[in-house]
Amino acid sequence: MPRRFSERLDDRIAGTGSMLCVGLDPDPRLWPARFGRRPAPRALDRFLDEVLEATRPVAAAYKAQFGAYLPFGAEGIRRLLELPRRIGAGPITILDLKVNDIPNTVRWFHSGLLNSGGWDALTVTPWMGWDSFDPFETEVERGYFVVAHSSNPGSRDLQELRSGTAPVWHRVLAEVKRRARRSGNVGAVVGATYPEAVAMARRILGPTVPLLVPGVGAQAGDLERTVAAGLGKAGRRLLINSSRGILYGPDGARGIGRRAADLKQAIDAARRSAGRGSGSPR
Repeated sequence: MPRRFSERLDDRIAGTGSMLCVGLDPDPRLWPARFGRRPAPRALDRFLDEVLEATRPVAAAYKAQFGAYLPFGAEGIRRLLELPRRIGAGPITILDLKVNDIPNTVRWFHSGLLNSGGWDALTVTPWMGWDSFDPFETEVERGYFVVAHSSNPGSRDLQELRSGTAPVWHRVLAEVKRRARRSGNVGAVVGATYPEAVAMARRILGPTVPLLVPGVGAQAGDLERTVAAGLGKAGRRLLINSSRGILYGPDGARGIGRRAADLKQAIDAARRSAGRGSGSPR
């Protein structure tokens, strides 16, 4: 019987002692000068290899934002699609695509990116309805993260609208929990810029549903409160993502490695402070 995605995530976090997810988001506005004034596909290869080499010792997972590769044109998309092979075995690979379509279309994303594409998980949004998630439940060893409460200020515009007695995003989490019990391959995305939302998500989801939490670093999310809120009673199945906060800054590859290691250590400290320890989350 294939291992469910949530179990694979458990194994990776336990094996590395890390909950750090490194965002592989090349940003032309922040492009390091050492790679030339104009980002080129060849320079993108060097940049990605540099980041991977510098962060591999501390990364439990990598997340790539689809939009970050569009400025590089067709060659950028080709490199994005090759990222699972470039990363190699071990780390959990997440494509941040926020899939949102009817089930027939979502099947193409599932088969092309998870089955043959080699990604471990995709991010999705729930606007098209619950049946848009059904294709992901055909292969439980691959996962999907449903955006419930995002890290941007505008998240409140729709996600916090009332639906009966609860906000819309609470109802999204209730459906994620129901599906997680059945398939074991679904989690939720909740931004670190709202630690109280992370805490509420953990209360609704229960202790074992995976949480992917962006917004630490450049978006100034509160790390200690976020980790304490996201761990829950089980102290596991939590990924803290940082992209710009790790990738861009002084000292080249050495700086990238140091910033990743520093964030991993800060996450460990927050885990200890929450009473969960920095080793295996089991």
